[in-house]
Amino acid sequence: MEDMHFPTYTEIETARDRLQAVAQVTPLDYSGTLSQLAGCRIFLKLENLQKTGSFKLRGAFNKLHTLSDVERSRGVIAASAGNHAQGVAYAASLQGIPCTIVMPQNASLAKVSATEAYGADVVLAGSSYDEAYAHARELQVNRGLTYVHAFDDPAIIAGQGTIGLEIVQQLSTVKAIVVPMGGGGLAAGVALAAKTVRPDIRIIGVEAAAAACFRGSLDAGAVTTVPLAATVADGIAVKRPGDMTFAMAQRLVDDVVTVEEEEITRSMVLLLERSKLVAEGAAAAAVAAAVYRKIPAGLGDTVIVLSGGNIDVTVLSKVIEHGLTEAGRYLQIAVLVADRPGALRGLLDVIAELGANVVTISHQRVGPGIAFGQTKIEIDLETRDKRHIEEVIQTLRKKGYQPRERM
Repeated sequence: MEDMHFPTYTEIETARDRLQAVAQVTPLDYSGTLSQLAGCRIFLKLENLQKTGSFKLRGAFNKLHTLSDVERSRGVIAASAGNHAQGVAYAASLQGIPCTIVMPQNASLAKVSATEAYGADVVLAGSSYDEAYAHARELQVNRGLTYVHAFDDPAIIAGQGTIGLEIVQQLSTVKAIVVPMGGGGLAAGVALAAKTVRPDIRIIGVEAAAAACFRGSLDAGAVTTVPLAATVADGIAVKRPGDMTFAMAQRLVDDVVTVEEEEITRSMVLLLERSKLVAEGAAAAAVAAAVYRKIPAGLGDTVIVLSGGNIDVTVLSKVIEHGLTEAGRYLQIAVLVADRPGALRGLLDVIAELGANVVTISHQRVGPGIAFGQTKIEIDLETRDKRHIEEVIQTLRKKGYQPRERM
């Protein structure tokens, strides 16, 4: 630890100067809806609007700028299935540096295509990030490349810290900053920048409960590895904190809280519906911490770093459907009716009277549980809330139907 070079505030200021012509100074947007839910004034730092769709460009560009001419000529390599891949690829293209990105074989085509579009040579290897990382390290040694770490690097941390500089300049009254935490590079950089200027600012990190490596390590007092469960917040699904970022978090981060999967998905839907913002799971995790009161109410002006908006459309559609269902806004039912004219019309009249909106409808006359002379009607409905769903179910039963909720 004594030999480790930690980033300094001066290095963050230098990174800011380097990034002026490259990265956007992203907006700080006040949200009345989130403020009401959180119990304090909430502002969103919109890094989902950053080039490449996330904050990762900042650290990647700064890191590549520090390379020697020899390192530049040999090229760089990184392992990632998401934002880091695109940030490194784009930064390398801007600086004319050969770039190789190793991604898992099951990486989405959209992310592979986006990374290739930024000029990187994409290598697909392994079935997980860990296997892709191991292959990237082999290629690094064999080809003499420079490995660009996603978070545990002083130049990466300094680049991410430029967000902290922007926040304190954009909102002089800021009292707290809420930051999603995976490997910890974003939180460490923001904390160093903000607390150097304003030591009284509270920094609160947020992890998915399914991948709470910082919370576990802080509780243990040392870096520990935790098992990962499936999480929609894949951008912060990290088994082990960085050595450097953990040491900085111990010193600079005031608290680390965790949020559950349902809280994350509901926050993604909330941001879409009320703020018209697309946020990936990692970014929505920080919002969830405020919405579900994992951070203290009454903190004063609080900034949430909305770290990125890169999410596959197919995943987003599933999140929306799941989030609406959990909130009582979406109901799928199956009902058996007599196979005769007017039977479907009678069912739909009942639903219409209840004010539920039919989204899709299908029927089948043959199948398990369908008797001769019956038809199974499957209906997807838009509803107001869980109370409305209960009203729909109970009324149908009173009318002689036996609705079954479908999952």
